[in-house]
Amino acid sequence: MKPVTAIRNVLGDYFDRSGTAVFLTLALVVGVIVGASSALLILAIGWVADGVELLGEALSVDRAIFLLTVPLGFGVAAWLARRFAPEAEGDGVPAAMAALAVRGGRLRLRAWSIKILATAATLGSGGSAGREGPIVQIGATVGSVAGRYGGQGEDRVRSLVAAGAGAAIGASFNAPIAGMLFAMEVILGNFNLRHLNGVVVSSVAAAVTSRLLIGQEQLLQAFSYQLEDPRELILFAGLGVAAAAAAFVLLRLLDITETIVVPGSFLVRSLIFGLAVGALGLLYPEVLGDGQDYIAGLLRPADDAVVWYTLLAIAGVKIVATSITLGARASGGAFMPSLFIGAALGSGIAELLDGVWGVSELEPGAFAVVGMAATFAAVARAPLTSILIVFEITGDYGLVLPLMLAGSLATFLADRLHPESAYTMALVRAGIKLTQRGDVDLLDTVTVGAVMTRKVTSLSPGDSLSTVERVLDEQRHHGLPVVEDGRLAGIITVSDLARAGDGAAAVREAMTPRPVTVTPRMPVSVALERMAALGVGRLPVVSDDDPTRLVGMFRRESAVAAYHEALSASTEHQLKVERLRLRTDPGARFFEFRIPKGSMADERQVKETEWPEGLTLVSVQRGRVVMVPSGGLVIRRGDIVTAFGTEAARRRVIERLNATGLEETAEMPVLQPPEPPD
Repeated sequence: MKPVTAIRNVLGDYFDRSGTAVFLTLALVVGVIVGASSALLILAIGWVADGVELLGEALSVDRAIFLLTVPLGFGVAAWLARRFAPEAEGDGVPAAMAALAVRGGRLRLRAWSIKILATAATLGSGGSAGREGPIVQIGATVGSVAGRYGGQGEDRVRSLVAAGAGAAIGASFNAPIAGMLFAMEVILGNFNLRHLNGVVVSSVAAAVTSRLLIGQEQLLQAFSYQLEDPRELILFAGLGVAAAAAAFVLLRLLDITETIVVPGSFLVRSLIFGLAVGALGLLYPEVLGDGQDYIAGLLRPADDAVVWYTLLAIAGVKIVATSITLGARASGGAFMPSLFIGAALGSGIAELLDGVWGVSELEPGAFAVVGMAATFAAVARAPLTSILIVFEITGDYGLVLPLMLAGSLATFLADRLHPESAYTMALVRAGIKLTQRGDVDLLDTVTVGAVMTRKVTSLSPGDSLSTVERVLDEQRHHGLPVVEDGRLAGIITVSDLARAGDGAAAVREAMTPRPVTVTPRMPVSVALERMAALGVGRLPVVSDDDPTRLVGMFRRESAVAAYHEALSASTEHQLKVERLRLRTDPGARFFEFRIPKGSMADERQVKETEWPEGLTLVSVQRGRVVMVPSGGLVIRRGDIVTAFGTEAARRRVIERLNATGLEETAEMPVLQPPEPPD
């Protein structure tokens, strides 16, 4: 047995006997590790940056050194990701979101080290990006590994992935509340309370750990500002519009640079894009790296103000440099660049308007703070996170109204200018489309375990492809799971067979390893989201406690069965509600009527007859026999029907049954509701 497997089994046996307390302990451990990982990444970036500075001094080339180091850093980052962990390429936040959407929160441990090395190479060499996106992926990976090797079920693994991501933001900004909101608003996309405890514990632990290891001075801080005059809200609203426009330009350029095709090896792409970023750094060196020091300068009150057009030019160049860096397949995020762009934009607008605005004295630092929040809100579609981050780095609520106004306005406009955020764009390019559901979906009420196929034919990795074709034909399926030593090893489909052709002789050579799975306790709506995101028609169902033990298959026909089950349950619930409403309606009473010949109900089943709303059938009397009016009962002329309903319903049923004017017969006394007991 492998050592890792043995450790996993031991930990799994322990944690299986534990409950919420151990889960929260795991969340605490995740927070501490993420805080230490964040500190390690910050130090690694600093080490590479110091090396670049020493090399520039040794060669006496000053800024021109970036024409060498940036392409080199991009190449190293791209090679590391492509060679060892492709998921470590790019921002990092989309990888965490994709893991939750389609892989049950599973992220590979190797991505932790590769992401740190690739990000240090990218940012330390001068690449224009942020470290927060990579830290989010690192934190999510820590949470995933802790949950899986700690023997937790998929739902708690997902909680720990979100907790690790939130802890990353808490550690990076010393802002645990903002980290919590980022995890819920961006990573999970909902505010389900069952995830909240773990996210809070991890975020606080990570913030404390990172601050102890690297010190407060390396974290972003700002002075507190106040709204001097309520009329300034007009200017802050304008800043929100400008932030939405800047976010739109950034998102469009990101889309272009990510999808542009560069002939030759991926290293050619790194070289060309790296030279472009290095050239921009010759013009404005402020845009290189994560830019945190430059942001800190804009947030402080200063006597030597920068000219407005220089600030706006720096914001524009930062947009271009960030787009090129992320398009180079290097490792960096869009979080800090959006804060950089917003700070420069806000400060520049304040400097521009200061000479013509005579109502009050404008403070560029205040506009920089609001610009940061508004731009990030527009780029990430996370207004709550952006506002809370600013609250925590300023330690003051003096700008609450400008922040809320600019942030919400920027998000509203950006959502209409560009439907995807910086994070969901990457998912869409990968074929993953996250669905936005309401609080309650019809299929939320049915679990996968209720409709899955339990009797599943599985294949072995050593089976021949001819055997696979025969079994698929016999069972009329398009895909079957592959099991080895009692553990799910993969899935093989008709598409896999077509791609394999004659070149593969065994299942192991053609199957898709580590397939996306679902669990029996998972709502059918979530399973359908994963199927739609991947464009597949089937998903293996694994045990809630063991993600490698196959317990069934969820197929398209399972989804149809789930829909009918949910619809039946929903209909029954609505009927109960309607019956309760009728019983409590003060105008409702019992009454009887006779079915005339040739009426709409004559010789028709109860369920086929269009009874008016507000009417409930109680009994059907035929001669001396009284029958319960079930849906399949055939109504015949002369039957006496007892009903309960409102006066309006009584009149409508009479009109429908007999156009000649049927009335209640004199010999049929109108029944009244029974008297309530004393």
